[in-house]
This record gives sequence, C-alpha cells and structure tokens, in this order.
Amino acid sequence: MIKYKDFVPKYEKRDWVQNPKDFQDFHELLPEINDWLEGDSRRLINIETVVLPNIHKLKEKGSIDTDLMMSGSYDRWHQFVRVWYWE
Repeated sequence: MIKYKDFVPKYEKRDWVQNPKDFQDFHELLPEINDWLEGDSRRLINIETVVLPNIHKLKEKGSIDTDLMMSGSYDRWHQFVRVWYWE
C-alpha cells in the first residue's frame, strides 16, 4: 500500500528582536526525517518539498488540506517535506 508522511516545521514562538521567525528552520526537519526513514518496514518511493499557502490558519487542515484559501497579500506560504513510501 502506498502511503505518505509529512514533516511540517513546528510552530515556535520566538523573540521578535533576536529572531522574528515563528517556525522551525527547514533544515531542523532533517534529523526527524532521517530517524523516521530508519524504520525497517518502509520502502522509499520519493521525497519532495511541498509549498502551500496558509496551512497553519485556523480553518485549514494543515498539509493534508485540498482546499487552501488565499485572501490577498497577507497569505503565508509554508514549505514542508512529504515522504512517499510503500508499506
């Protein structure tokens, strides 16, 4: 059966003076992805970077949402890693 797992940068409330970002840096996902890939029951199909708007807004379902709203210049685009595998 083909499956996928998304690795989405986590929200981190940070100090706006020293670091104005609200989310993990993209490279911080790599250890989590590598640890997960070491599982022995999965066969890797593909790893891709996905960019979607507004996946963290209240009425959205995150990386699995198929209908993401874009309302204007205040939209935020988020990138995450999707791993496709056979199990």
